[in-house]
Amino acid sequence: MGSMKTIWTGVPLAVIVMTACGPASDAPVDFSAVFDGSGGRWVDLTYAYSDETIYWPTAEPFRLTEVANGETEAGYFYSAYTFSTAEHGGTHLDAPSHFSRDGDSADQIPLSRLIGPAVVVDVTAKASPDYLVTVEDLEAFEAEHGQIPAGAVLLIRTGWGDRWPDRAAYLGTETVGPEAVPELHFPGIHPDAATWILENRSIASLGIDTPSIDYGQSTGFETHVILYGGNVPGFENVANMGELPVTGAFVVALPMKIEGGSGGPLRIVAFVPN
Repeated sequence: MGSMKTIWTGVPLAVIVMTACGPASDAPVDFSAVFDGSGGRWVDLTYAYSDETIYWPTAEPFRLTEVANGETEAGYFYSAYTFSTAEHGGTHLDAPSHFSRDGDSADQIPLSRLIGPAVVVDVTAKASPDYLVTVEDLEAFEAEHGQIPAGAVLLIRTGWGDRWPDRAAYLGTETVGPEAVPELHFPGIHPDAATWILENRSIASLGIDTPSIDYGQSTGFETHVILYGGNVPGFENVANMGELPVTGAFVVALPMKIEGGSGGPLRIVAFVPN
């Protein structure tokens, strides 16, 4: 699978995976190996929404309200709920419009930016509560693993996922409301690294295993402004990155399709071929 990182050209996910899993043939491609477990495994990169879901301190949390849950007069069981949530909490999408007036909203993001080969840059050995991923981190990754390919879903692993759902450990504070924001401490991406990515690579999207692509102490959210200004979507609070290889996996990240939305709940998964 090592050569896969150099050949991504926007070919649909299943075609790439099947090419990797078996020899080329003029016969119709059998996609079943992607889904029946014979061609690889699927990894869920998503936290469930619940009372434990971590949100930005000023955001409304997830709420699930029971409408019905039990036997009906007609004799059958029936269950239904309503839910409410801020767009930005748990494993979620940041649409470019979150920080860019002319950026794509949640419903406008093309699938080509939500599906692609995964590249996992692991900085867990260096990450601290205020660590900023640098250009040097990205260049060191490429020196060892090759250039980040066009169309890649770039995932930044800091190890912060190991702290979920401990709010104090994950955010740096248990406080909520505006007064909590100055107390936030978690890693993020240096604005210089965001600029380097935008100017030198053509990634589809970027995800991180922390609450924000900017570090907790950011006040200007420069990394948001830079990447989303380039119409690159972001995925925050991504789970289970440690289960992915550095290269060779493929990501499918499908958010709730909210018309005009600046983000929304995200179900993100990865396929790791055999």
